[in-house]
Amino acid sequence: MKPGAVVLGGDYQGLGIVRSLGRHGVPTLVVDDERSIAPASRWAGASLRVPGLRSDEDVIEALSLARARFGGLDGWVVFPTRDENVAALSRHRDLLARSWRIAAPPWDCVRVAWDKRETYRLAQKLGVAAPRTWFPLDGDDLDIPAPAIVKPAIKEHFFYATRAKAWRADTAAELRRHYERAAAIIPAGEILVQELIPGDGQFSYCAFVKDGEPVASMTVRRTRQHPSDFGRASTFVQTVPLPAVEEPSRAFLRAMGYYGLVELEYKLDPRDGDYKLLDVNARTWGYHSLGRAAGVDFAYLLFRDQIGAAVPSANARDGVSWIRLATDVPNAVVDLRAGRVRAGEYLRTLRGIDTEAVFSWRDPLPGLYEIALLPYLAVKRGL
Repeated sequence: MKPGAVVLGGDYQGLGIVRSLGRHGVPTLVVDDERSIAPASRWAGASLRVPGLRSDEDVIEALSLARARFGGLDGWVVFPTRDENVAALSRHRDLLARSWRIAAPPWDCVRVAWDKRETYRLAQKLGVAAPRTWFPLDGDDLDIPAPAIVKPAIKEHFFYATRAKAWRADTAAELRRHYERAAAIIPAGEILVQELIPGDGQFSYCAFVKDGEPVASMTVRRTRQHPSDFGRASTFVQTVPLPAVEEPSRAFLRAMGYYGLVELEYKLDPRDGDYKLLDVNARTWGYHSLGRAAGVDFAYLLFRDQIGAAVPSANARDGVSWIRLATDVPNAVVDLRAGRVRAGEYLRTLRGIDTEAVFSWRDPLPGLYEIALLPYLAVKRGL
């Protein structure tokens, strides 16, 4: 039987994986602990709702349940879409690899992306530019210039409690208040304080990497995100030539000995012209389906490599755009009211969109499902 893929998470990111593989005839099973849209795709073979996917035990139990329910899944490739699922698969790779192919890097790689303290330490060691970052152990270590941001070293320990990636502090008093709020949620040792880089120049280097070297890559400008200040997810993205981030990204991935799909997020600092490394995502990213429209079908490339097939090298075309209207439009309304965006400028970006995160004329049901699920998604995960 031809091997298929188990996709952990059925939101628009998981939908992108299902469509990527399904177009090539790869059967898929979507496993999720939420109501989601990917099972509605014409290319989704089956779906399974499980009680949870948050902990390591949840992920192992979900895969065991999938084997018991459907059978015949030996050798199927497991695609994670959330950081905590990547960590679970990596930490238990030896156990899970007896039955599955694990499309996630080894734990030594994931650990560097999972814990931002490790991310910034490696960046400093390699000379990769990053925002100035402090690691205060208590309230007495807050002699830090504002404006600054308070953020977690390990996102999952913070995000599910706050639905925020970071908090902005414009004064010393705000910094102390946010630090104390964070300390009530996560251990003090996991709290980072980072300088606030001005401007909105958000960029990324995306790649399929093998033995630390990129086989296929894409560089993008993340023009808009939701929310606008410290976005949980991009809403409008375009491929652009970006040689300035290619070499530092390659050096970082080479030092990690990386394998798999990865996104490195940067912000252009207008004060010195450097692209500063913000984050490393050791998995598919929200707009990975932009790659297929630009000539780099990331999920399918990883699948081919997992089953031992040849993987051609590729670079994305420039000038290709991606949007997620369900979050981009509401966010734009907020920004228009606040005077951060002009209506004409925003409308011009909507012309000639190459691919939408969910809606597709060839696969319309997920788009209709998303409209029906919008109230649920707004409450459950803030979209």
